[in-house]
Amino acid sequence: MNAKEKRNELLAQKLIQNLKKRHYEAYFCKNTNDLLDRVRQLIPVGSSVSWGGSVTIRSTGITHMLKNGEYKVYDRDDVTTPEDKFHVYRKAFECDYYLSSVNAMSEDGVVVNIDGNGNRLAAQVWGSKHVIYVVGLNKICQDADAAMKRARSTAAPTNMLRFGFNTPCQSDGACHDCLSPDSICNYICVQRMSHPAGRHIVILVDDVLGF
Repeated sequence: MNAKEKRNELLAQKLIQNLKKRHYEAYFCKNTNDLLDRVRQLIPVGSSVSWGGSVTIRSTGITHMLKNGEYKVYDRDDVTTPEDKFHVYRKAFECDYYLSSVNAMSEDGVVVNIDGNGNRLAAQVWGSKHVIYVVGLNKICQDADAAMKRARSTAAPTNMLRFGFNTPCQSDGACHDCLSPDSICNYICVQRMSHPAGRHIVILVDDVLGF
């Protein structure tokens, strides 16, 4: 184990202890293969599952695994009309498991997420029976203030460039705290704890995942 791997493992173990204090269930995976095994262990066959627009969930192969397994999947990528997408968003509230990443997380376990429509945050905060957060260690910040800055100044502008909407951050990659109707920073959620205890499950991964 090299120095970087050792540092990441130590950080992950610190995070896991802090997350458990905040009533999360938490795990650490060293690579995406371990991650897929962990997700299979956590989600019983036959469960209903959904997810939002997360690059992390797609890039790790989780969506492919679930769609090719014995699960009831609601995937907005499989529908085309606004009405059908809205239906999938609504179904997420009834699902057994909702999968997502986070925009940022502090070393003491505070989660920060930003959303344009609010459907992802609604599912995370209240909707699905269980929420699984898959978090690359690149999203870990020193404290809650740093997590908020990362979410606003790194994750949001990068996602805006991905979606191609008309906002000031498209011109220079920096947050302008804009009031654009195309903004995806309409809803900001700071999650202190998991409630009820154990409803939220965090899987930390020793990898650079998402934005």
